[in-house]
Amino acid sequence: MCGIVGYIGKRNAYPILIKGLQRLEYRGYDSAGVALVSDSGELNVYKTKGKVSDLEEYAQSKDTSGTVGIAHTRWATHGEPNNVNAHPHYSQSENLALIHPGIIENYVVLKETLQQKGYTFQSCTDTEVLVQLIEYIKVSNKVDLAKAVQMALNEVVGAYAIAVVEKSNPDLIVAARRSSPLVVGIGEDEYFLASDATPIAEYTSHVVYVDDEEIALIRRNQDVRYFSIANVEKTHEIHELEMNLSQLEKGGYPHFMLKEIFDQPRTLSDCMRGRINVGANSVALSGVIDHRQKFINAKRIVICACGTSWHAGLIGRYMIEELCRIPVEVEYSSEFRYRKPVINQGDIVVAISQSGETADTLAAIELAKQNGAFIYGICNVVGSSIPRMTHSGTYTHVGPEIGVASTKAFTAQVTVLALLALNIAHERKTISAADYTMHIQELSLIPEKVAQALKHNEQIERLSSIFTYAHNFIYLGRGYSYPLALEGALKLKEISYIHAEGYPAAEMKHGPIALIDREMPVVAIAPKRGTYEKVISNMQEVKARKGKIIAITTEGDEMVKRIADYCIPIPDTPECFVPLVGAIPLQLLAYHIAVNKGCNVDQPRNLAKSVTVE
Repeated sequence: MCGIVGYIGKRNAYPILIKGLQRLEYRGYDSAGVALVSDSGELNVYKTKGKVSDLEEYAQSKDTSGTVGIAHTRWATHGEPNNVNAHPHYSQSENLALIHPGIIENYVVLKETLQQKGYTFQSCTDTEVLVQLIEYIKVSNKVDLAKAVQMALNEVVGAYAIAVVEKSNPDLIVAARRSSPLVVGIGEDEYFLASDATPIAEYTSHVVYVDDEEIALIRRNQDVRYFSIANVEKTHEIHELEMNLSQLEKGGYPHFMLKEIFDQPRTLSDCMRGRINVGANSVALSGVIDHRQKFINAKRIVICACGTSWHAGLIGRYMIEELCRIPVEVEYSSEFRYRKPVINQGDIVVAISQSGETADTLAAIELAKQNGAFIYGICNVVGSSIPRMTHSGTYTHVGPEIGVASTKAFTAQVTVLALLALNIAHERKTISAADYTMHIQELSLIPEKVAQALKHNEQIERLSSIFTYAHNFIYLGRGYSYPLALEGALKLKEISYIHAEGYPAAEMKHGPIALIDREMPVVAIAPKRGTYEKVISNMQEVKARKGKIIAITTEGDEMVKRIADYCIPIPDTPECFVPLVGAIPLQLLAYHIAVNKGCNVDQPRNLAKSVTVE
């Protein structure tokens, strides 16, 4: 849950590393640091608690020369965020410096062994243990850095992406990964290294995605060489990046989150492009077409995901069961991997992850594969681990999502699940021609309806000022709107730090109704579809107890307007697509409340974008 970047080439490394850290700061932002082999041959490590801007200020008066270096932005796992625990970490001799996202699970045993051999430790981190282990192996076995890294990693249990530089060998970066992403960028007489492609896109469009349990030897003026931890040399295809640099900028918006909310008409169109043909009344996903019989014969689908992706999975379950008549289970990946689930050959496991690197979801995939399931991935980041581990799948194609709280990735995941449900239903012949055509036409209108929903931004901004200092929120929805209530509550929690819970509206009577009073705001998702009358009854129950109701309602609905204290209209749409349009006011409400509270909406406390550890 940290970000790393490295450079070796002709240019001064420091500005490239700092800009790279700024691009990666969404992955971790409680401390930052750089290690540079200076022009005078010194290995300089500069690091500090706080953000990348704090590191820049700290390093202003330092020697930042050198054409090779590594850098790190941290989200703490071992040891509180402070200057000592920040990365990079020196070895005891200060000949080596290392950066590391991940967790070394057996670091306590390794640390005790090294202490017995005379090594001392400055930090509370598992990372310092690893760099000391590498140095110990290098010195005691009289091997070079690459061999020492390989030998050390064979002693390590856990997840990592590491980069190591050596004072006495300034023409080399040794990098490796296990269960944590790593990308090598290939320029002209220069190389880049990063956790993902966002810091690299400005400098090169040619990248290699390093495989699990693999070491990369990045030498100045030589081709990069790749070896497995078992010392088997590997070859790699060079991929062309499709990332647009403008996607990494705010584009005039005050925050990435607001930009990404307003991006959604375009990103949903991009997500559907080439997959939906309104004129021909057809939906085609290559990942389904290439494995048509798997989906036709499927007896069960299991969706594995975490957080926002889990909410998207719940909506997908409703769609697939309704349209395809296949039973669907939605599992938290973190629970699935540990509870000895029953998986049969012929089951399809759908893994959903924005980053494609979510550790628990990767582990769930591995478990499902071992039990003979067919794995279908839905993710956003091209070349990430999940697409490479799955049998088939679909990219969401929304571009980089920098804001930690997911917005455009959520609606794109729901869109892909809708396309998946329609494609499977058509192949299984569980949907009539008329319904198939209607759903395709309605889905194609969603980007336009999202654009209409965004026109209420100013109204929502004014409304949010009323509830900025609320201590609790309840979100209610039924049917397809229940997972949307969960997602709305999660957004508010993530970025405003207000306690919020989502419930099926009918379940309010089974406990949460005890919380209702004039101080409790209730967001009711009440489109004029599905169980509309039932939701009206639930809203009446809230009003009878003097709760304040913010209603997400269909444009022109007068009944809800008479009950609710505040109404945010959305365009009318079929019930199964309500989450795609209804998500917009919920995202905006959370955003504006957080801004009014002075919160950092792009980088909320304690959260990171890519959860690559358990």
